[in-house]
Amino acid sequence: MLIAQVTDIHLGFEPDSPGEFNRQRLDRVLGELAAMQPRPDLLLATGDLIDRGDKASYERLREAFSGLPFPVHYALGNHDERATFREVFPEITFDGGFLQYVVEAGPLRLIVLDTLEEGRHGGAFCEARADWLRARLDEAPEARTLIVQHHPPVEVGIPWMNTDPAEPWVERLAACLRGRSNIIGIVCGHIHRAISTAWEGTIVATCPSTAPQVALDLRPIDPDCPDERNLIIADPPGYALHWFNGRELVTHWDTAEDHQVLARYDANLQGMIQHMLAERPGA
Repeated sequence: MLIAQVTDIHLGFEPDSPGEFNRQRLDRVLGELAAMQPRPDLLLATGDLIDRGDKASYERLREAFSGLPFPVHYALGNHDERATFREVFPEITFDGGFLQYVVEAGPLRLIVLDTLEEGRHGGAFCEARADWLRARLDEAPEARTLIVQHHPPVEVGIPWMNTDPAEPWVERLAACLRGRSNIIGIVCGHIHRAISTAWEGTIVATCPSTAPQVALDLRPIDPDCPDERNLIIADPPGYALHWFNGRELVTHWDTAEDHQVLARYDANLQGMIQHMLAERPGA
């Protein structure tokens, strides 16, 4: 099974500009995913779908995702606005006022969480959402389950983008997942970088953004002393591919750009490929 992920699209960063930079970057990624072989079984769009919560940007988002050859499942981030999203996507069902739902995807069960608290940059996960998640997990305690959300529940080392592990929502989420051996991973966005780490017995993987990326700078930051460090950089638009091989979830990250090719599978390299494959059991 192949799951594609895009995140932190930020349409509308340039208001009223249908040809904006972030839309061009998104279109490059979606074009690459749609033409990919094997084709993804589904696409996760994990929040910060637009930049300012406005209806026109959500309408452009809907247009951008229309006609894709696979279903799209949305999560909300801190730049999103629930009421406006619901207005433009009325077919998507909210549960308890939150965009949280289950996707039964063949060998995997996906649980999409809502970590948005409007007006707050960081994540949130209240007791009502925790009760909902526990109920969904208890429904299928043996099902291989992937958690999908915008905010990572881990400290990533980039000070101005970090999640503080002492934030109450982090422990609330951890308590829901602790001791459950069927959770195969948590995929997130928010950081605008490709990052992975272990947390609460599972892997957390964040997807690079289709919008510009966050600069990698692990130095402490002083909110009272601007130091001219790089914050946002125009690296190529990124995406993730999560491949489930029946045992593990394997995450690949890539960028939508013209890669410089140094070798191709031609007659000159056929012998090498044959030798490598012949080494494997059952060859």
